[in-house]
Amino acid sequence: MNIDTATLVPISEANQNFSKVARLVDQHGSAVIMKNNEPRYVIIEFNRLDMPQEASDSEVLAASKQIMERNRHVYEELAK
Repeated sequence: MNIDTATLVPISEANQNFSKVARLVDQHGSAVIMKNNEPRYVIIEFNRLDMPQEASDSEVLAASKQIMERNRHVYEELAK
């Protein structure tokens, strides 16, 4: 996930001015709440949750190949 530095908000500021956080989400699509100078929370628009995330065929094939390679010895044993 790429983080836009314009959307970083310290947790103390988010507590005091949540409307600022909401405006950032409206403008940029998300906001990142920092705690102890580390990204801790991500706030996104609710309607973005409904977007299905699908892997492409090539991603599925690559993952499948990786799993098969990692478990090759099991497949060989099953083939006996």
